[in-house]
Amino acid sequence: MIDKQISSPAEAVRDVFDGATVMVGGFGEAGSPIELIHALIDQGSKDLTIVSNNTGSGEVGLAALLKAGRVRKFICSFPRTANSTVFPELYRAGKCELELVPQGTLAERIRAGGAGIPAFYTPSAVGTPLAEGKESREFDGREYVMEHGLKADFAFVKGRSADTYGNVVYNKTARNFGPIMAMAAKVSIVQVESVVEPGGIDPESVVSPGIFVSRVVEVAEPAHESELIAAGVSYP
Repeated sequence: MIDKQISSPAEAVRDVFDGATVMVGGFGEAGSPIELIHALIDQGSKDLTIVSNNTGSGEVGLAALLKAGRVRKFICSFPRTANSTVFPELYRAGKCELELVPQGTLAERIRAGGAGIPAFYTPSAVGTPLAEGKESREFDGREYVMEHGLKADFAFVKGRSADTYGNVVYNKTARNFGPIMAMAAKVSIVQVESVVEPGGIDPESVVSPGIFVSRVVEVAEPAHESELIAAGVSYP
């Protein structure tokens, strides 16, 4: 029997090392694994490269990780949103690097990394500063830019439920980047609201098969980023 359940978020992130590349799921707060991120802050690893859709909001989650000085570089599509203040300040001060990637390209780079595809061509970013220094080719009379697949040491993902084998289902669009990030990381850590025994999930409903999941941790009542921000919470 392969039991992938871990006792706590702290235990789940125990071996994230300095300089690691960490993919973090979420689209805004939808699918954002707040408890895993906060456990990483407590754990203390630094000089991290974070791959995520955005850089966080308020002073919780990814923004709190930034504020703690743990992130060296962000690879993302939306470095600034309505409630993001930490990243813009650190970026202007030269304390955090940024690799800006169009959202569709980001998703495909992650998917390619998980599928073992080293690079691909896309028309996105052609003729913009994001294409500078990158190889380009013409196909059927149209120019395309080459982008490299993305892989990571760890992935933090939020699901709805999982069994102890690591088979995961998600809450609607909260699945966003989670499934492809789980495939693209050496160690994929998934927090879910409930962990059930094998057979407790309809196989036809599984989105992330257990083969792509390394650890599962139950967080029965996960925090919601917007509620924390509205309450003025700053982590830790």
